[in-house]
Amino acid sequence: MPADPQHQQDSPAVIAVVGPTGSGKSDLAVQLAQRLEGEVINADSMQFYRGMDIGTAKMTLAERQGVAHHLLDILDVTEEASVSAYQQQARTAIDAIHGRGRRAILAGGSGLYLRAALDAIEFPGTDPALRRALEDELAGRGLEAMRDRLREVDPVSASRLADARRIVRALEVHQLTGRPFSSYMPERQYVRPTVQIGLRVDREQLKHRLAGRVHAMVERGLLDEVATLDRQGLRRGRTAPRALGYAQFLRVLDGEWSQDHAVEDTITATRKFARRQLTWFRADPRIHWLDWQDPLVADKAAGHLAKLDA
Repeated sequence: MPADPQHQQDSPAVIAVVGPTGSGKSDLAVQLAQRLEGEVINADSMQFYRGMDIGTAKMTLAERQGVAHHLLDILDVTEEASVSAYQQQARTAIDAIHGRGRRAILAGGSGLYLRAALDAIEFPGTDPALRRALEDELAGRGLEAMRDRLREVDPVSASRLADARRIVRALEVHQLTGRPFSSYMPERQYVRPTVQIGLRVDREQLKHRLAGRVHAMVERGLLDEVATLDRQGLRRGRTAPRALGYAQFLRVLDGEWSQDHAVEDTITATRKFARRQLTWFRADPRIHWLDWQDPLVADKAAGHLAKLDA
């Protein structure tokens, strides 16, 4: 959606707290909300799902400390998350929060969803019949054949995308619009004043923290949570069953893996995901990086906002 210049001038600044999984984004967002009379908007695509609580490290009501949170628990596990739908929902939430005279604070690690909310990005439509045809072609010809096809019309996307679902999406967009999928990711331009605060982590410490967090999730009942969601149709979903931890523990339910195997695979996958997140966010020069373990991190983050508001 194109940026509205007048909206850019008149809107108060949004805060976005970004960084890899396990870095403390949710806690910092709550601290900022308490300091700045703010409300938090979720930007973690797996926390959209009702019932996916333990495995996504979703904050409990007590942990939210009375701070209003938005765009949590908005989808059933059978529904597909949509970045274009999120763009509209997040911007509507931002306008409503600012309309109440409060501060909107986005928090999460889903990089494309954050850019959708904050930046001037246009998302093309979709055609379910075309998508199904491309998915059937993928099943019949394989991923590399589809990547070769994409390379002919959009070499940039073909070189960047590894996930089969995104390659199918890139082909769908080209067939629908005649434009390469890569052309829909323009230069970084905020649609309104924004301060992005990134949490800079020590990688070795983060690795240990992520392992401990996965073990804690298991102790809190992750397997039971996955079993409950399985009965509610988790496997029928297009997005939810691919979530870290959930995909692994479905295999435990099926008797394919032991719980120990699922735990180790989840830890490995989570660490890889954190590295991808760091790569994504470090590519954005607009982010102000602060130490994740600095006891004054909330004060320093608020200070960056004060400079913009001045």
